[in-house]
Amino acid sequence: MSRGRYWALVPLAFGALLMLFPLWWMLVVSLETPAQAGAATVEVGALELLPSEPQWHNYADAAREVGSVEWQGFLDALANSILVTFLTVLFTVLSCSLVGYALARIRFRGRGALFGVMLATMMLPPQVTMIPMFLVFRSLGWVDTILPLVVPALFGNAFFIFMFRQFMAQVPESLVEAARLDGCGHLEVWWRVMLPLCRPVIAITAVFTFIFVWNDFLGPLIYLHSERKATLAVALNSFRNQFGGLEDVQYLMALSLITMIPCILLFLVAQRQFVEGLGKGAVKG
Repeated sequence: MSRGRYWALVPLAFGALLMLFPLWWMLVVSLETPAQAGAATVEVGALELLPSEPQWHNYADAAREVGSVEWQGFLDALANSILVTFLTVLFTVLSCSLVGYALARIRFRGRGALFGVMLATMMLPPQVTMIPMFLVFRSLGWVDTILPLVVPALFGNAFFIFMFRQFMAQVPESLVEAARLDGCGHLEVWWRVMLPLCRPVIAITAVFTFIFVWNDFLGPLIYLHSERKATLAVALNSFRNQFGGLEDVQYLMALSLITMIPCILLFLVAQRQFVEGLGKGAVKG
């Protein structure tokens, strides 16, 4: 490695340490005693780089505290988050890939206009549709169920549809023609040819959707009114309201770290496909 490239790594390493510091701060505070955690929250200078006596039981105590307030338990909230996130990711990948295939490979009148209208919806703030959607779901009797959180994913996402469309448009026509000669229809071409080739785009769609839904607080707060149906984000907020003092901050940090672990693991597992998808999803038209 040349000396110039070596010095170029210095600001990158500094930036990485800067980004990782909040995560390290949360980890250290979650392992400290109540007095140490309270002091570190008030003054960063009071934070120890390594806890002298790590309090590993803080994680189990924090999970028990969530269950002892008014929730059915930490595991129930975890199960609710897993169910909502899994269904939303699955429906988003299927719907966006289907629409992307139609826009990229099926020729029909008005295709360009529909594609332009779809892209225009990306400029519409979600706050504009929040109240109308709530009124629609309330009239359907879906409030206090997970349906308002997962059913919209069946209608796709404009950004991910754009990525699928751009990627599928780059697939050689010879592959599609070969599949059609074997008797495949559009659905079989989409399932057997396009989806295996779209692994990078599927990865980036799954990661982005997972992180957003897993950390979503507003949606579950609006639609899920029963305590036993609360997701992790809502349960964590309730814990903060019940135990928001400086004497319990170590529990809040422990629960926050537990909530972040699935997002970190998913990114590490899908890192290669994720980065490849960022480069391929919208390079060529």
